[in-house]
Amino acid sequence: MYATFLIGQITGIATISAMLLFGLAKLFSRHRSSGHVQDGDGYAVLITGCDSGFGHQLARCLDHKGFVVFAGCLSPEGAGAQLLARQSSSNLKILKLDVTSDEEVQQAKKMVQENLPEKGLWAVVNNAGITDWAEIEWSSIGDFHNMVDINLFGSIRTSFAFLPLIRAAKGRMVYMSSIFAFFHCLNMGAYSVSKRGLEAFADCLRVEMASFGVKVSIIQPGNFGQATSIVKMKTSLDIWEKLDDERKQIFNRQYIDLANEYFTTTCRSGSKNGDVVIDAMLHSITSAQPKYRYLLASATDTFFFRLFPFLPTVVTDAVFSFSSMYAKRREMLYAE
Repeated sequence: MYATFLIGQITGIATISAMLLFGLAKLFSRHRSSGHVQDGDGYAVLITGCDSGFGHQLARCLDHKGFVVFAGCLSPEGAGAQLLARQSSSNLKILKLDVTSDEEVQQAKKMVQENLPEKGLWAVVNNAGITDWAEIEWSSIGDFHNMVDINLFGSIRTSFAFLPLIRAAKGRMVYMSSIFAFFHCLNMGAYSVSKRGLEAFADCLRVEMASFGVKVSIIQPGNFGQATSIVKMKTSLDIWEKLDDERKQIFNRQYIDLANEYFTTTCRSGSKNGDVVIDAMLHSITSAQPKYRYLLASATDTFFFRLFPFLPTVVTDAVFSFSSMYAKRREMLYAE
């Protein structure tokens, strides 16, 4: 009886192992067989958020590689869009594109369709986004709504519009996320909500699009605030004036000053060079084997961030107790 039971267990384990190996081989085969683009001749790419930052830099790089680039800009007449147009070839076309506007997204789709090169729309890079910082109790529902409308629903809106063209080309969908999609900390509540939602959408889309030969990649930059204009700088007075009397008693002015100084210092410590992010975006568009996720941080930070999602919550929350900022916060709350 025991021998029969043991044989049954071994057979079951062997069967499950064989199925897992078969599944992994199938996935690996599909991943390796994805198309790639040596140069951009005959292919188009749409990028949102090209007024400045990573979108602006990527648009120039892809233009130099011969792609037809549709550069979505919030302000086509603005300095950033005009500079991009001057520094690029006639293959780059500036589009007015506010990702929170259904009408503008549909107008952009019409222009793209009317100007597609022979090989179609190869990639959409959902780069448009904003950031802001504040503790949750310093925020309003409007702050959360605005963040999510741009960072999450803006990407979903654009994806809905352009997926049929990407599917036809068996191309790529790329999403600009952040380490704050999985790394929770003080002051980044609204931003984390928007990016965690974005990654959930991209993960679900990747599974669905695999059947059509479409690849989906997520870019997760760390602290590159110095390399872009995305970080919204504000003074402690800006924060203080938004608080009502009750919250002013809890979060006194001295603590607001400390928090503002801490955040500003953290941003200034970030990388000034965004080349590693641009390289990852280019890889996700042109490589035969694009990664599902590109975690972009220093070697030490990368090790920590790769480990962080797998740690028990009690451990990840305890990590913040090592920060002098958190220790001071506990002491200063409710202080006169």
